[in-house]
Amino acid sequence: MISNYSIYGQTNDTWTVFYNQDSTLVGYKDKSGVVKIEPKFAGFVTAIKFCDIIAGSERDKEKWTSYYLNKKGGEFGRDSIYIFDNVADCENEGFIRFRDRKSDKVGLFDKNGEIVVPAIYNDLTKVRNGMLVGLKGAKKKYVRENEPPADNYYTWVGGVEVLLDTLNKVLAENFPNDNKLDFYSVERTSTPSEDKSKKSFPASDGKYVTFIDFKKEFKTWLIDDLLSDFTRGQLLHVVHDTIVWESKEGWARSEKQEFVDNNFQLLKQILSEINESSTNYSIFLNGLNPFIYEGAEFDKYFNNCREAKEWQYPVLSVVISYDYGTADISQNHFDFLRTENGYKLISVTIRNAEIKE
Repeated sequence: MISNYSIYGQTNDTWTVFYNQDSTLVGYKDKSGVVKIEPKFAGFVTAIKFCDIIAGSERDKEKWTSYYLNKKGGEFGRDSIYIFDNVADCENEGFIRFRDRKSDKVGLFDKNGEIVVPAIYNDLTKVRNGMLVGLKGAKKKYVRENEPPADNYYTWVGGVEVLLDTLNKVLAENFPNDNKLDFYSVERTSTPSEDKSKKSFPASDGKYVTFIDFKKEFKTWLIDDLLSDFTRGQLLHVVHDTIVWESKEGWARSEKQEFVDNNFQLLKQILSEINESSTNYSIFLNGLNPFIYEGAEFDKYFNNCREAKEWQYPVLSVVISYDYGTADISQNHFDFLRTENGYKLISVTIRNAEIKE
């Protein structure tokens, strides 16, 4: 699957995308503004930044050609781009997935264009901390069963999931593809963890692999840390430097000091309802919205294709529901971003009271 090389010059720079005059084609420049690749890509090119590998698509008259490209100029995986929901895969940790069109199986390339995981899986996750989950032996079930596969969504049914490393070594059999697990917290232990915020799975070597469960970790922190000592100072520490909230005119932004000063009592009152047994609330795991959270302060939470890195920095949403005995049900939303400095409140929507500007 590896094809020709044209030398761009090896570099550790991050190149950024730019467009031609009519914004129909894209190319890449280095940090000094020097053009490294003239605009020639179209179609499903999604990489805003070029670190190790990008997916490229070119059109020659009526014919489209797609392939992966690294900074050495290596083109590989021709017409084997991994596409999900009409979007090409984005590299993670120097690896990118591909789909063999003949077998309809998925494998993994490294940044040199070498196949490190062969195309023997129905599907693979992105690489997360040098690990990924593979699905084997599954069948496609189309949403519209009596229509052709083209433009017909499908899900995988059956099969077995396994935990792999990037050398295709199976680390754990029957491993669920659970997006609530923090792969960057992995521990190898001789016995299952007794920590309620973690999950342990039997490993192939007779030991266990243990991961933090995002939702369990968050709920423990929410109740035992934030709500047990809900002071103005504690809330100020938890709120993100910039917080987004829903106003009558739409989404608004405030600095955390101003927001806490104006709304501390309201936030304390509503969030403290979680401690009441009668409160109907749920916790959901999502990714950061790229259309709302822009700028350098949020860049680290997105990958090179501007996809939220929810496998590392998820958003935990607390939704409190109120049933007033009529057809109307009101909900308040509190979104917390998991950061390297703990959970930070980044967004608030309150429907049964008014947030002060």
